[in-house]
Amino acid sequence: MLMKVRLLFVLLILILASDSKSQVELVPVDSPVYDYFLRMKNLGMLPEYNPGIIPISREATAHNLKTIESVNKKLSSVDRKLLSDFMVEFSYDLTGTLEKRASLFKTTKHIFSDDKQKDLYGYADSNATLFLDALGSFSQRESRGDSIGRHSISLGELGIRVRGTLYNSVGYYLRASNGQKLSGDSADVTFARNTDPKLFAQYKFQFEQNNFDTFDGYLRYRTPGNWLALMTGRNPVYMGFGFTDRLFLSNNTAAFDYLRLDLAYKAVAYTFMYGSLRGDSLGREIDAKNIATHRLDVMFSNSFRMGFFESVISANTPFSFTFLNPISFLTSAELNKSSQPGANNDNNSLMGLDMLVNPVKSLAFQGSLLVDDLDFSTLFKDNSSITNKFAWQLGAMWENAFTLPNLRFTAEYTKLDPFVYSHVSNETEYTHWDLPLGHHLQPNSDEIAFGLEYDITNRINLSLLYQHQRSANGIVTDSLGESDCKLWR
Repeated sequence: MLMKVRLLFVLLILILASDSKSQVELVPVDSPVYDYFLRMKNLGMLPEYNPGIIPISREATAHNLKTIESVNKKLSSVDRKLLSDFMVEFSYDLTGTLEKRASLFKTTKHIFSDDKQKDLYGYADSNATLFLDALGSFSQRESRGDSIGRHSISLGELGIRVRGTLYNSVGYYLRASNGQKLSGDSADVTFARNTDPKLFAQYKFQFEQNNFDTFDGYLRYRTPGNWLALMTGRNPVYMGFGFTDRLFLSNNTAAFDYLRLDLAYKAVAYTFMYGSLRGDSLGREIDAKNIATHRLDVMFSNSFRMGFFESVISANTPFSFTFLNPISFLTSAELNKSSQPGANNDNNSLMGLDMLVNPVKSLAFQGSLLVDDLDFSTLFKDNSSITNKFAWQLGAMWENAFTLPNLRFTAEYTKLDPFVYSHVSNETEYTHWDLPLGHHLQPNSDEIAFGLEYDITNRINLSLLYQHQRSANGIVTDSLGESDCKLWR
């Protein structure tokens, strides 16, 4: 924590010498504003919103809120109240002034006011902004069941968050926290780690059984007009149109460090990432494991959007210019790289397509297809070489379901072929901290999921999710030597 505190003070010193209306930093991925934007898109009030890549910047968020504000009269009473809450939360991004923000270091007068967004400290001038917040949480986690056992653990966490924008072009962000186990034994710690990616990626919590600490931090530069952005640091990122889970990049693992490039022009958006992952092979740590990804999104109309995704996982190579090229076809680059040892393929390449369709108001459909280790020479042959592994997903979302305002109904089916996300080399599985980068299902599985979400008020949300999963026993060889994958029910 000492090094993190020093970094915070360095940032503060850099900013003291410097009203910026464009906040370049990103909105955290767990913000409820993303669900709100998706709802508004499905209702036809925010047609240009792209849920296929999250997070987005605070200035883009402000633009979306202004678009929704322009059709305020069409909103339900709860949606109007939610909009009002977001207008307060993102008040500086909308207005460029601190009139609706209250710094608690200066006064506690507005501490219980809903009309002010509270910060520990807020500062803005013509060149820079700084917002400092304190974070705190308490969680009581319980489990009951034959498969996961009976567990109970209490966790507390405290931290800080500092963010802002310099000279209307460079955004910075740092969130650092330290947590403590308040009750529970070693078995409860194991349960907590296995059900929370943030805790799983914690050697300290695994061995000391008491404390854990996490951080996200990055610098982000974007050009005027938002046609180009460059970012380096650690921050969660999601890719794909999945409603309950995503095939490409999801929230099933911890955040990783990466370099990111974003390009956008009218209806076309492109993202490139090159990052560092944590991995092992049969329990042995790997010196270097990297990921390179491309995603291209095209909005063909207000009701139809399509995306193309590709990724390569490499190991034991700290840095590769082959995969650092932001304008390339990664699958082809993987097969033709100069360091390729003969016909062997130690790297794991994936590619996929997905689409999001809003045929009528209140309805959305998504379809996603992922191909692991594409090989045209074996595309229509048997899979003895373990290539051409497919995963696919179909989903539907209904807003104001069953004529009840603010009720969302979701249904989604996902199927993963044997060996999807895995590889002939254990070192290059599609994982980070041994947790899936994509969908939570293991290979050779399928799932049907149904969800209900209801905004009872702007402050109370009810969410129910039912998931029925089937997974395989694996490869079974019969007396004739023929192989098959058997599902259990």
